[in-house]
Amino acid sequence: MLPRHQRKILSREKLVRVVADARADGGTIVHCHGCFDIVHPGHVRYLEFARRQGDLLVVSLTGDPNVNKGDQRPYIPQELRAESLAALEFVDAVYIDPHPTAEAILKDLKPDIYVKGREYEQSKDPRFMAEREIVERNGGRVIFSSGDIVFSSTHIINALPRDPHLEAQRNQVLARRHGVTRESLSAAIDGFRRQRVVIVGDIIIDRYVFCDAINVASESPMMSLAKLDEHHYVGGAAVVARHVAAMGATPVLISAVADDEPSRLVEQVLRDEGVQAHLLRCRHKLVEKTRYLVDETKLFKVEEAEHVPLDSLNERKAAIQIEEHAENADAVIFCDFGYGMISAGLLQRVMTSVRKSVRTVTADISGPRANLLNFRDADLLCPTERELRSNLNDYERGLSFVAHSLLAGTRAKHLFVTLEKKGLVVFDRPTHDVSSVDWSGRLISEHLPSFVDRALDCLGGGDALLAAASLALSTGASLMHAAYLGNAAAAVELSSFGNVPVGANDLHAWVNRSAPSDEPQSPQPAPTIEPLPIC
Repeated sequence: MLPRHQRKILSREKLVRVVADARADGGTIVHCHGCFDIVHPGHVRYLEFARRQGDLLVVSLTGDPNVNKGDQRPYIPQELRAESLAALEFVDAVYIDPHPTAEAILKDLKPDIYVKGREYEQSKDPRFMAEREIVERNGGRVIFSSGDIVFSSTHIINALPRDPHLEAQRNQVLARRHGVTRESLSAAIDGFRRQRVVIVGDIIIDRYVFCDAINVASESPMMSLAKLDEHHYVGGAAVVARHVAAMGATPVLISAVADDEPSRLVEQVLRDEGVQAHLLRCRHKLVEKTRYLVDETKLFKVEEAEHVPLDSLNERKAAIQIEEHAENADAVIFCDFGYGMISAGLLQRVMTSVRKSVRTVTADISGPRANLLNFRDADLLCPTERELRSNLNDYERGLSFVAHSLLAGTRAKHLFVTLEKKGLVVFDRPTHDVSSVDWSGRLISEHLPSFVDRALDCLGGGDALLAAASLALSTGASLMHAAYLGNAAAAVELSSFGNVPVGANDLHAWVNRSAPSDEPQSPQPAPTIEPLPIC
């Protein structure tokens, strides 16, 4: 049998019956609603005040997908928030509300008293006004709490150091909610071997020059460096293809090269790593990015690059190659780095036929010339937050709003927005039935923290994420499995220098070492929280 406090967490149907029974016995029903991300002394006093107003105290909390308080909120998953509330002796029933406001549950329960904080007394927020109208229309009244010292969950969370035990527990709850286990992740990785993937995009040579800092130069106040070594990495769309090959799938790369030594290096590396390449020889030279490093610190980057769109003849050749190989492919990945291989014209030529041929179409961009809005009807887009905001020229509104704007503009199904050291946010539509009124409704989102313990080199994490997530989706894995494996591939990539392919063995090792386990976790002491009054 469940512990007593967990038995207080009720389904909607059970809650309606409990309230009806209490009302039949002449009891006064009191209702409170909120996020309750960290139950702190302010919440306790507020709920104690509410309980004194009647005979049965119902507390509903906003479910995780509808908490709109920042990219990493809620900090505590809904199941743990519900348990914290249910553990309070004076709380009689707890309900996890799947809606963005309490309107639906208020209509069901028709409480005699609805208690809100003092800050709502003068509020004209339309959501609260709708809730208030429902309560009063059904004969109830709204009471505002006593205004004792108020504590802010947001301020407390911002003041907390990241507790690794709490982070692990959050990941465990999130994984359990979406059926993500070590076994299911490993099965998805094993499924990569059966996938055939077409990758389209610009090839880049990433050149690392390792140096020793000697002194300040005598002729001017600049650093004097001694060159120790240098290394060339085949990057851009080519490294996405290399990731796909290393993960066990069969990649076909369609891109453009020049007739020079770097291009021959690219062809040799691709042959050695099992990447079938169809390369148009229409470039004067490959894009090259040179980074100068001292120890592990990158001092500066020099780019030798120009934007050269494909001419009409080569665009037609590229379209023919894409359509031909897409007929037998499971996925197509577009990697637009803004140097001309991918254009709006090329996408207009191929996207309709590609969508008919393959199960999964994904895309990512990098650089100021690439445009996310060109990738219509994709299954997954994977920009950084900076790229997303830059493409939509929206630097002010919340991330969820900007994500909604992108999905509305592209009709894409899913979106991963990477937040550098803060991990990524997974955005999904409430339904994928375009005829449904909910199709353009509020997005469902989940935050995954970064899996990187220590980033050695920030180059290439997005490429690894794109490759692994695309393969996962093409095997039929769920969106959250794709997010976990993409996030894991990025973590592996960022732990080494340069664009080094992440292989299936690397992912299996991460899963065995770090993936959430189904085994019960030993309880950890809660962090000590000093109450912080709102200023």
